[in-house]
This record gives sequence, structure tokens and C-alpha cells, in this order.
Amino acid sequence: MAVLCKPAIEVPEYVITNEETLELARRLHGDHPQLGLALRLIENTGVRKRHLIQPIEKVLQHPGVDARSATYEEHTKARVPAVVRRALEQAGLEPQQIDVIIYVSCTGFMMPPPTAWLIDTMGFRPETRQVPIAQLGCAAGGAAINRAHDFCTAYPDGNALIIACEFCSLCYQPTDLGVGSLLSNGLFGDGIAAAVVRGDDCATGVRLERNGSYIIPGTEEWISYAVRSTGFHFQLDKRVPGTMEPLAPALQALAEQHQWNAGKMDFYIIHAGGPRILDDLSRFLDVPHEAFRFSRATLTEYGNIASAVVLDALARMFDEGSALEGHRGLMAGFGPGITAEMSLGTWTSESESES
Repeated sequence: MAVLCKPAIEVPEYVITNEETLELARRLHGDHPQLGLALRLIENTGVRKRHLIQPIEKVLQHPGVDARSATYEEHTKARVPAVVRRALEQAGLEPQQIDVIIYVSCTGFMMPPPTAWLIDTMGFRPETRQVPIAQLGCAAGGAAINRAHDFCTAYPDGNALIIACEFCSLCYQPTDLGVGSLLSNGLFGDGIAAAVVRGDDCATGVRLERNGSYIIPGTEEWISYAVRSTGFHFQLDKRVPGTMEPLAPALQALAEQHQWNAGKMDFYIIHAGGPRILDDLSRFLDVPHEAFRFSRATLTEYGNIASAVVLDALARMFDEGSALEGHRGLMAGFGPGITAEMSLGTWTSESESES
């Protein structure tokens, strides 16, 4: 079976703290009629700091879609290769051994996709398949894991490379003054993650066993982009934080198909969209607060880094070293749709798989 290896993570060098975000909101929106509500929501995100690819002064400017697209391409090409190299090294593979690259991002657009540039410049084979995914938002991290699993199931000796590249700061819109937009301005951060799924089972990590998707009916417009001449305008419905109640049964159903219990897992890697998402899911699955510690740490230290959250939370579990051979786990990413991309896996170590 396919094994998801340790992810590599990079967050950019410019930092904005939650205190600085609150002060900025007060300065820019002092006369906003719902400023007090927005400030309370930002304070309650649990985010301590976020990382940005540009100084906040540049983030607050809007030089136009063409300039932002150029910035996205520039930073993608400058930052992604190093993360990819670390992910390959951690998986014990060379670029020539990768059979498919699954690249996910909802914060910028390039055509041809970044996968073509990476194949051309980093030593991947010309035959390497490309799967760019641009419209699943935060759920794309889970979707990338699932599509890699599907690929390695179809091609048991194949290897998949996952890349999540999110520069959320490039989607800042100074004219969007709804409470949801103001909250988003204090929640999202920038980050890049990459990981390898090895089809030969000769690795330490999560042996992927089953995956699934679920869309909550009637929620298509709850998380969306309005695409305008000024770029992507993020739209967040106030009902989104309550979506764990209908999604928890979908997670339970997937586990039951595998004869597992979603409330009795040894580890959980969950998209940290916000603290209520994690609190509610903890309650509906009847698992302790501590079960989502990896996701909470990502939210606290980096904010919501969209599709990269799941991979960063997984990397934290690797670093903690608490997973033991045979431990069962649940991974899930949530995003527009409202969509859940879910997977089940068992922790395995290379030494055990060789014995």
C-alpha cells in the first residue's frame, strides 16, 4: 500500500502578529459599524502570528491582477523547489523516481501550471504526469493526498509528489469590508508544503488505506470567490463555522466502511479552518481537545494556510514522534462546496515494513 511520507514545510520570512493585525484593523477601519465584532472574531481565532511573502505594507497595496499574478509566479518559482527537494530527501527518492506531481493552490494562477516548470527545471522525467488542482480551496490538501493514494492504487509501484502552495496574502482586497472579509484578513497566512506518497510501502509514515469525499447539499455559495477585474474576492458565509455537525457523520461513515470508529482513532490530522471547526468536530466525534493538537498548533503559529494546513499538521506529528506502529488515523480537509476530503491510514515505520 501507498505510504504518505514526512512533509516538508516552509513559511515566508515576513511576520505579522495578532496584536499587529488588531491594531491595523483599528487604524484602517476605525469608523466601521461592526469593527468591535470583527475585532472579537479575530481575537478568538487562536492565531498568534502569520507569515507573509511580502511586508504588510506591500500586502495592503493593490497593484492590480497582473502585478499580483507576476508576484505569485515569482515567489512560486523562488520558494517551491527547496521545499520539494526536502520532501524528496525525506522520502528517500530522486526527482526521476516521481511518476505524478499533484499541485494544489487557490491563491494564484499560472498556465502552463507550475508542474510543467518544475518538471523542466528540477530533473523530473518528461513523462511525469501533472495534476494541477486550483478550485478546492482549503480542501485541496486532503484532495491531493487522496488523488495520490488513488494513483498509487492504480500504479502500485508508482510514486506521487504533492505540493501545496498558498500565498493567501495576494488575495487581500482593501475594498471588501464585510465582517467575513475582515475576519479572513486576520486568519489566513502564506505557506508551502510538499510530501511524497511512495507506492512501494518502503517508508515511514501513514499507510493510506481508504479515502472519500462528501459535499454538504445546498452550501455551494458558503465559501467562494467572486472573480472580478480586481482579482479573487473571498466570500465567507457566517454559517460556515457550524458545518462540522453535518460533516462529522460523513467522517464516521467513512470509518465504518473500514470497520473503524472515527471517535477512537490514535491520531487526527484535521484542517484548521478556525478554532470552532476544531472544537465542534472534537465534540461531535467525542474525542478530547488534545486529539487535534497538531492542527491547533498550525493555526496558532501560522494561521490558516489553506491547502497546506493538513500537511503541516502531519509534519508536526512526525516531529512529535508519538505515533507507533499500527496506530490508526483520520485525515480530513474542508473547503468550498462545502466539501470534505477524508482519508484513513495506519502508521508504519520502514524498519517494521522491512521485517
